[in-house]
Amino acid sequence: MNVPSYLSKLIQHEAAGGVILVIAAAVAMILANSPAFGFYNGLLEIPVSIRFGAFEIAKPLLLWVNDGLMAIFFFLVGLEVKREILDGQLSSISQITLPAVAAIAGIAFPALIYVWFNADDPVAVNGWAIPSATDIAFAVGVFTIFGKFLPLSLKLFLLSVAIFDDIGAIVIIALFYSQDLSTTSLIVAFVGLFALFLLNHFNVRRQAAYILIGVVVWAAVLKSGVHATLAGFALAWFIPLKLRNEDGHPMLPHLEHKLHPWVAFVVLPIFAFANAGVSLFGASLSDLLNPITLGIAAGLFVGKQLGIFGVCWLTVKTGLAKLPEGANWVQLYGVSLLCGIGFTMSLFIGSLAFEEQGLAYQTSVKVGVLLGSLISAVLGAALLARSNAKSKERIERNAAQQT
Repeated sequence: MNVPSYLSKLIQHEAAGGVILVIAAAVAMILANSPAFGFYNGLLEIPVSIRFGAFEIAKPLLLWVNDGLMAIFFFLVGLEVKREILDGQLSSISQITLPAVAAIAGIAFPALIYVWFNADDPVAVNGWAIPSATDIAFAVGVFTIFGKFLPLSLKLFLLSVAIFDDIGAIVIIALFYSQDLSTTSLIVAFVGLFALFLLNHFNVRRQAAYILIGVVVWAAVLKSGVHATLAGFALAWFIPLKLRNEDGHPMLPHLEHKLHPWVAFVVLPIFAFANAGVSLFGASLSDLLNPITLGIAAGLFVGKQLGIFGVCWLTVKTGLAKLPEGANWVQLYGVSLLCGIGFTMSLFIGSLAFEEQGLAYQTSVKVGVLLGSLISAVLGAALLARSNAKSKERIERNAAQQT
């Protein structure tokens, strides 16, 4: 077997990213519940610092992953969103209506369910946004495995909902999970963004110039009190869509293409490994199934499907939009279930919501996210697999009739 060729094909498979995520999370769970627990925690607490004169960034390794690597993820999200809005499937009103309203409902309903479980706890209620997120890599991976013969329009719908969901997450993080703001750092960040605007205006083709200023903006945002991942999303909007870089490639699509495998197979798996490990030593069922855990799990499993499918049904029935071409209601319901896979994004928002709280809060978040995401993934996959089998039979029958 040609190993490099096999690995290349594996990496290019859309489901591979989701599989790697599951493996990374499983390894983290095993280490967190084994004699290697001390090693796992110690690894994440390793202090890492960068100093340049009086400027210093000093954080444990876990926060470098959450503040640094995830900024790269949001930079890629920003590139994808910009391309889709300017020159893709989100460039017209008719294309965005159904996924847009679905995403809004998919954010609101899980949040309301979580608040219903935790309304009496002013600390716990701060996690209301945790079940509102969808893990696009995991969800698309499950769809690719179990929905091979389903209409392509369903996959595009899922991707569009996830894109709007990511935009919602960006807004939520900016408005609700930023800390005390530093005016000086924000000024530096805005000056950096203005410099990127000038690079665009004068059609500067060297990618290194954009990246260098982008790093400065990220560092300034990190020090400002606004979460550093927002810098990644903002930077993406200053990357030219069609201007060719020094190598002759359109800059935005080129960066998107180059970053995608790194994010799918390095950034997100490392994040999952660093954040999914929850120790269950000494924990009772009542400790695990507390209002935070139940609110997150119910928000992901019940809130996502109820909000997305319910609003889609109303939107289609009132004539404001149409079902994805070639799809039926059962298939759309299966996709709605997949949107309940929060995983990396929910874990990330959970780390922000209870950043100042103790280990018990983070444990509750991780259990709730894993439980809600797992149930959504299993039931969504089962429903799509059944519909997929019927679609396959129909396709084969039509092919046989034509011959």
